[in-house]
Amino acid sequence: MPNAEKTNSLIAILNRILEAELAGVVRYTHYALMVYGYNRIPIVGWLKENADESLMHARRAGELVTLLGGHPSLKIGQLLESRKHDIGDILRESLDHEKAALEAYYELLGEAEGHSVLIEEYARELIVEEEMHLDEVNKMLRKPGDIEPFKP
Repeated sequence: MPNAEKTNSLIAILNRILEAELAGVVRYTHYALMVYGYNRIPIVGWLKENADESLMHARRAGELVTLLGGHPSLKIGQLLESRKHDIGDILRESLDHEKAALEAYYELLGEAEGHSVLIEEYARELIVEEEMHLDEVNKMLRKPGDIEPFKP
């Protein structure tokens, strides 16, 4: 187990992740409510799945906070209400949110390396999930036939 200073640092990062993932629950739930048009059903289903996944990620981060002897945050991360509800706008906002979460997981990995294999492996697993999710959103933002990655 890491020393007290390292433990406090890991708890702080995990609490930021917990807050960001809880914001993801709210964000994706809101997006699912705001989708209209012909493709509503599959998009709403995908957004609800993302809300569920964010809740699962938040729970896992909270469990690690308590494993380390910390107190899970009751805060929710930043919520941006752009009032833009076009599918492209929703996906671009989602991309930004997911990039921020990915950065936090990389920060956690860096802090945990050499101190906690459990936290390292957790961070790696979530990095893989977040990078796959970013790729999925990126592909959704491309025009049909575009091979080059979407660049915001």
